[in-house]
Amino acid sequence: MGVPKRKTSKARLRSRKAANRWTPPGLFKDPKTGNLHLPHCVDPATGSYRERQVLSKNVEE
Repeated sequence: MGVPKRKTSKARLRSRKAANRWTPPGLFKDPKTGNLHLPHCVDPATGSYRERQVLSKNVEE
């Protein structure tokens, strides 16, 4: 059975664990509506992308 020759330092252990840490996705705020959505993706609330309407949304008022 393999046995470590030296004790793993706290810094080495923590840096190895930091590589697997989850980070939340960065959200983009639409300047017109203020909706938050993923960058480079269509805004699901309005169906627009880069100030252009790309999906038709049925807006009920």
